Amino acid sequence: MPEPRETLSAALESWNAGDLAGYLQLYHDDIRIYGIGHEPLGPAEVKAFYDDFWAAFPNPSLVFHDVLWSGDTATVRFSTGGRHSGPFMGVPATGNEVALSGITTMRFEDGRCIERHTCADLLGLMVQLGVIPAPA
Repeated sequence: MPEPRETLSAALESWNAGDLAGYLQLYHDDIRIYGIGHEPLGPAEVKAFYDDFWAAFPNPSLVFHDVLWSGDTATVRFSTGGRHSGPFMGVPATGNEVALSGITTMRFEDGRCIERHTCADLLGLMVQLGVIPAPA
């Protein structure tokens, strides 16, 4: 069974290598994700979300700014981004370069993430996409 730290590190490496299938190995077969769309997302919805994200932002970057561990739980401050080249959340491609930051907490079981809670700056993303005006 892989160590959770190794699994998380391999997921980051896979993401930045353009290997979505490798990244998705982070998630346990019984994954539940909260904070992204209608919740919880199960395995099929998680894959669909990431397929849509990668279609909208091909070859997105991912940076872990902080990773804090407590037992089998990791809290990660992250940022991801790329060029908006396809529809995302009902927004047609804008060609804009965007950055999305957030914090996520992941609980691991059998070396893989089985539960994840995420809070990301989707309002900021919508501003970057031009859907919502920037605050004055």
